[in-house]
Amino acid sequence: MSASVPRLVIAAPSSGSGKTTVATGLMAAFAARGLAVSGHKVGPDYIDPGYHALATGRVGRNLDAYLCGPELVGPLFLHGARGCDIAVVEGVMGLYDGAAGEGELASTAHVAKLLRAPVVLVVDASSQSRSVAALVHGFASWDPEVRVGGVILNKVASDRHEDLLREALEQAGVPVLGVLRRAAQVDTPSRHLGLVPVAERHAAAVEAVAAMAAQVSDGCDLDALTGLARSAGALSGAAWDAAEVVSSPPPPLPFPSSTRSAPSTPPVGSAPRTPGRPERPRPQAPDRPVVAVAGGEAFTFSYAEHTELLTAAGADVVPFDPLRDEELPEGTSGLVIGGGFPEVYAAELSANAPLRKAVAGLAESGAPIAAECAGLLYLCRELDGLPMCGVLDAGARMTERLTLGYRGAVAVGDSVLAAAGTRMRGHEFHRTVVEPGSGAEPAWGIRSPRPRVEGFVQRGVHASYLHTHWASEPGVARRFVERCRTS
Repeated sequence: MSASVPRLVIAAPSSGSGKTTVATGLMAAFAARGLAVSGHKVGPDYIDPGYHALATGRVGRNLDAYLCGPELVGPLFLHGARGCDIAVVEGVMGLYDGAAGEGELASTAHVAKLLRAPVVLVVDASSQSRSVAALVHGFASWDPEVRVGGVILNKVASDRHEDLLREALEQAGVPVLGVLRRAAQVDTPSRHLGLVPVAERHAAAVEAVAAMAAQVSDGCDLDALTGLARSAGALSGAAWDAAEVVSSPPPPLPFPSSTRSAPSTPPVGSAPRTPGRPERPRPQAPDRPVVAVAGGEAFTFSYAEHTELLTAAGADVVPFDPLRDEELPEGTSGLVIGGGFPEVYAAELSANAPLRKAVAGLAESGAPIAAECAGLLYLCRELDGLPMCGVLDAGARMTERLTLGYRGAVAVGDSVLAAAGTRMRGHEFHRTVVEPGSGAEPAWGIRSPRPRVEGFVQRGVHASYLHTHWASEPGVARRFVERCRTS
């Protein structure tokens, strides 16, 4: 089977060049033309897909060749782009920047090759003129398998500046598909982990996306970009399907070369939700357990495929907001608390004592609870001195140090998510520390960048800093839902 969805990969020489502005603006501009647009983000980023969702009206999707493996990039893309007229894939970092020590793995260039998609290079031209030609030529010629189909010049100062840039690029042989002037209204605020999520600034985010769309529409050749997207090669294979993979999951991913061997003994050491109060569905049948999923402004980090896998495994997934809801959804049999910014909302989370008590009671009952990063902090005894749920006998606090990077992990023991020895790939991204860093029964053994154990497994709780993508190991969802039925 082969499929051909017109598609573009929006890349740049480095971070901060304007990829998010161009990609999001392009998605919104195509949507304004009446096209069904699918938005995707290379890598583990949870925030940019929220802006993509505003631009397209569809769930933003991630494509991560490290977390899910190169073989799932095409199927996951086809799943997200199903029924769409065009797809826009926003890259990560610089075009050729991948997982540390793993060559091209998980880079924008790698994903573009896996998708057989042309690349549009966004260049911050604010401090250069003729040198832009050497820069573009270098990126376009570095890897002959990567097809740079055009360039969009960002932060161009004047008509004279634009003339100089265009004249230089004529010699590079890469067409200029757009020129964008500096525009403050398209800027999006950032803080310690990147852009502020859409859920925290919905009205302002809508205005920013509209400004991006207007800037891209005015400054870019949308017809030429559409034509370039249509030149993408056909993809072989079928779209990823949650129901199919839950019933017969693929074998676990091998580790990349630097983390290939699991330690024989433990080493020493959204779908982004539409903002607002969701309507809570009631369970449809006794054998469909209710899995509550934390959302709202404090817990915005979630891959759409997780909810799809839980549903396919037989659960009724019910979102709730720990900032506002004083009770867990009726009939809750399991709880998933993903990533986000609990440190920003620590006072409000702490003030919601009834919900904290309900979460602690659910944990005491032995019900399955899966917590990642922000969820780990919420389950701790305290966060920056403020009381949290007290499920874990550990304290959490903000620090100045950023912990960031891909990780190869192995389950140290059995838990509600994985059997002992299960290998998964994950990603850490936080400026907090939990003390102690692991419990009597750790969640994961991690080999690099240093051997250590991490996280907590106690009764039905699995809590860890590690963000994982369950599409790489669908058995996680099946196991969790089964435990919800039997706990």
